[in-house]
Amino acid sequence: MCGITGAIWTDPKLAIDAALLRKMTEALLHRGPDAKGEYQHEFQLRPPYEAMPGVALGHRRLSIIDLATGQQPMTNEDGSVQIVFNGEIYNYDFLRRRLEGSGHKFHTDSDTETIVHLYEDEGPNCFAHLNGMFAVALWDARRRRLVLGRDRLGKKPLVYRHDPGRLLFASELKSLLAVPGLPREVDPSAIDEYLTYQYIPHPNTIFRGFRKLPPGHWAVWQDDKLQVKPYWNPDFTVERRMTAPQAIDELRRLLEDAVRIRLRSDVPLGAFLSGGIDSSIVVALMQKLSAEPIKTFTIGFPVKEYDESGYAERVANHLQTHHTTMQVTPDAVAILPKLAWHYDEPFADSSAIPTWYLSELTRQHVTVSLAGDGGDELFAGYPRYKAVAMAGLFDRLPPIKSLAAARAWQLVPSSGRQKSLVRQAKRFSEALLLTPERRYLDWISIFNESRRAELYHDEFLGKLTSDPATFLRAAWRRCQGRDAVATASLADLVTYLPCDLMTKVDIASMAHGLECRAPLLDYRVVEFAASLPSRLKYRRGKGKWILRQAFGHLLPREVFTRPKMGFGVPLDYWFRSELRELTRDTLLGESARCRQFFRPEAVKKLVDEHEQRYFDHSARLWALVMLEAWLKEWGGEGARAGG
Repeated sequence: MCGITGAIWTDPKLAIDAALLRKMTEALLHRGPDAKGEYQHEFQLRPPYEAMPGVALGHRRLSIIDLATGQQPMTNEDGSVQIVFNGEIYNYDFLRRRLEGSGHKFHTDSDTETIVHLYEDEGPNCFAHLNGMFAVALWDARRRRLVLGRDRLGKKPLVYRHDPGRLLFASELKSLLAVPGLPREVDPSAIDEYLTYQYIPHPNTIFRGFRKLPPGHWAVWQDDKLQVKPYWNPDFTVERRMTAPQAIDELRRLLEDAVRIRLRSDVPLGAFLSGGIDSSIVVALMQKLSAEPIKTFTIGFPVKEYDESGYAERVANHLQTHHTTMQVTPDAVAILPKLAWHYDEPFADSSAIPTWYLSELTRQHVTVSLAGDGGDELFAGYPRYKAVAMAGLFDRLPPIKSLAAARAWQLVPSSGRQKSLVRQAKRFSEALLLTPERRYLDWISIFNESRRAELYHDEFLGKLTSDPATFLRAAWRRCQGRDAVATASLADLVTYLPCDLMTKVDIASMAHGLECRAPLLDYRVVEFAASLPSRLKYRRGKGKWILRQAFGHLLPREVFTRPKMGFGVPLDYWFRSELRELTRDTLLGESARCRQFFRPEAVKKLVDEHEQRYFDHSARLWALVMLEAWLKEWGGEGARAGG
């Protein structure tokens, strides 16, 4: 696991010299504390031949596989292909045997060298053969081109900026911001997307001109032109016809193998354990495949409704793992600037806080950790899918839907608490007359469309040129013909999972030099689960039916029967206590940078309503506080929203 950065250029005035490459590389020190490497090739005019572009590749290494000879940048036999790589390839042994059989000579035991030789045979199509998590940059001197690639589910980040005469790329935005002269023009539409989703969807970033390479895509720079294409685009309209026993057997086979190939490591390895279904299954399979007790880690909180440590300890005792629990009292004021620096752009998922602490704890004992990410999207585990299923039924009964959506519901008083039953019923009924994707967006939004309109001042509204719903709508349309639950969960798989969950885990874990692996997101498991009918996942208002049937014998019954807990922190309480003063100073003070976007009276209304317990605005306030913290950290003195 590592950090990569670099550039290719044809304009000598835009060259990246050795000192600047070193600065770009050192910005990623936290991702790779064990070693560093650089490759430099200066721009060359070669009349009467075509000019050779200038190339710079930088690498920070977290040593996991082949500790002795796995240094990067790495090359092929004749030096014509250079690579920097962030991630792990789990099927590299198989690929290596195939490549050796076709005549390739290997000089290391690393998975990195496998990619180099595979690229020689397959070109950019090499990425379709990789089972793993990765962000890759390859310089092909013979073809005078730079090739970028990102894994299917977006586990590893890759950002870039393409201007006439130069392409820059890096694992994190902060590495690109080390390049002098690059404009930091905040994209108003990115702010609008952020307040909708709590993240900025790919391919956009917070700054105009900077892009994210989407998951499952490659990009080729050649002759100063950039081509971006998908190499993985599963057909979500197809639903398999399988009996339940057949599906259970296949899932057991696939997931056990996914865990097995992720146990390869030349450094200490363990697992996150929350005591929930997904992480418990991963740990159970790890322990089944291991001759020694697996090291497992969890954190506990002093607030009972946010503390899962007791459940985790019961699972650990049942499986006889070597378990470590650390009780944490999160310090929101202290962690806020750390999050703003590491996440590079506004990011409002507050579960980044416990993920940060869990990564910090785990790294004290191991360098690699397995986790249960992906189970909710693949197997319909989120509680909101119950509302999706109910709305799907109403969609088939228009007269009843019209009655349920009647305006009379708005006359019923409700609590400001987010989870009060009357409030949930009102919110459900209000959205029934919307299209299914608009309805779902309304439910998952931090600020829905009407709240954003109230928040923005007129000048900022005039700068918005796109609809945030476009991102979700595109995912929704990939699932045409599937039922409501399948559509919503698969849309989450290609939107919320890569942009929120994978970003959260990658940044929090790599901030501490910890590699995090997700067996449930093995692409074979993903493709299989995506094709299963909802009846094998979602029954009687509960998801993960097939996981219960396939792995229930490995774990205590209570793992599958206890209520689902989110991995969160008590934001609602914090904004009335330790964050109260900071929030008012940050958002309502004269120096607040977010005033360029928002009406101060609208922000004050949110703060007042929350403090007076009239309404729980904690998620909205956290989004605004994180935006303000990001603006102060990364916005630069002259950064303004573009027109």
